[in-house]
Amino acid sequence: MPSVKLSVPHRLGQEEASARLKRFFVRLKNRYQNQLSDLEEKWSGHDLDFGFKTYGFHVSGRMSVEPEEVRFDGQIPLAAMMFKGKIEQTVRDELNKLLGDEAKPA
Repeated sequence: MPSVKLSVPHRLGQEEASARLKRFFVRLKNRYQNQLSDLEEKWSGHDLDFGFKTYGFHVSGRMSVEPEEVRFDGQIPLAAMMFKGKIEQTVRDELNKLLGDEAKPA
């Protein structure tokens, strides 16, 4: 499977960044519950292993919250390769909004 890897810097500290991501995932599950199935979310410290199906495609990956950055490493189906750039940009934009200094607590 092709991968999507990116890193987004932040100045929130590891605890606050993790807390924001946890609240964000709750909102995502509620907002997209009709479009996602087989949702898996497993936190181990500041690392999140996730997986879900959407429109028949399986997506999985890991997010690692470090003291000054969040690393995202996701696997997308080969059939979604033509959308890889859009997927990367959307994930980066959402993480920047969530973790930016001007972002309000989620």
